[in-house]
Amino acid sequence: MTLLLVLAAPFLVLILGAAFTYLYAWSIERRFPPTGRFIEVEGCRLHYREEGPAGVPSQGTIVLLHGASSNLVESMLGMGAALSQRYRVIAIDRPGHGWSERKPGMAEADPARQAALLAEALRRLDVHNAVVVGHSWSGTIVPHFALDYTDVAGAIVVLAGITTPWPGGYIGWYRRLIDSWASWIWFRTWAVPLLLVLRPWMKKKTFWPQRPPKGIVTKGFIPLAFRPRAYEVNMQDFAVMYDGVVEQSSRYRGIRLPTLVIAGDADEIVWTDLHSRCFAREVPDAELILMPGIGHMPQYADQETVLSAIEALAERIAPARASFGRKWITPERHAPD
Repeated sequence: MTLLLVLAAPFLVLILGAAFTYLYAWSIERRFPPTGRFIEVEGCRLHYREEGPAGVPSQGTIVLLHGASSNLVESMLGMGAALSQRYRVIAIDRPGHGWSERKPGMAEADPARQAALLAEALRRLDVHNAVVVGHSWSGTIVPHFALDYTDVAGAIVVLAGITTPWPGGYIGWYRRLIDSWASWIWFRTWAVPLLLVLRPWMKKKTFWPQRPPKGIVTKGFIPLAFRPRAYEVNMQDFAVMYDGVVEQSSRYRGIRLPTLVIAGDADEIVWTDLHSRCFAREVPDAELILMPGIGHMPQYADQETVLSAIEALAERIAPARASFGRKWITPERHAPD
């Protein structure tokens, strides 16, 4: 009998973890429902939210792409709500995050693949000449808009973003682990309970040396990242991140769109000297704004500086526009000053 209990114990532990994870995910999805609309691209429903000035023409379009463990609600909270007073703002849940779907397989995590899906969604929303802003992990995505999707983008902003290969960054063993059956089981049993234990430390680390805004986890719908599938795709993103920036970094000198790089010099999540400085040096005529004493979340630490810089870039690329209803008519783009 004792031997039977010993043999059964691992399975009981897994069952308990799976039950907790399922019930937690069930409750999270009811507490934090979709706040926008859906658009289908290549068989995947992508969740987006669009806001703009009421009763007056927009002064341009700004697209917001969130970082890891986040979603479009946090993008709107940190930047979108203020920008939408003057601009057409579109925030999107990246594939697999928030309420967007993602197909199975590690290939779907690749930054180039995510960029392709997002660009197609924006085309269908009649987006042209937009300022595409990518925070943190989305720093791997926005260069593709400047290189491959200039029909959608008119300028890009890398905000505390990952852009550049780093020493010792190759982690093939981690990619194989994340792509294994053992990992699949782990994400659906005990990964989420462990993540919940670590959440206070992760929140503090993300905003350090600033304090996290009060209520940011709830207001930003952050618990959506603690569902098993969302957690899995988040880890897949990290598993392909290094290979992605290795492949794309050799193309940065070919970027010709106006490019703005914003970062805090006290960022302990993404190395500013490596990612922001190197990217700004590689891209011709890129503008770099370094914020003294600011960590990984400049849009909260000094929102005024960040939004002013984004708006100045939007004004630079956006001569007179006309808007009628939901159609956005953009004249031929002028060469940047």
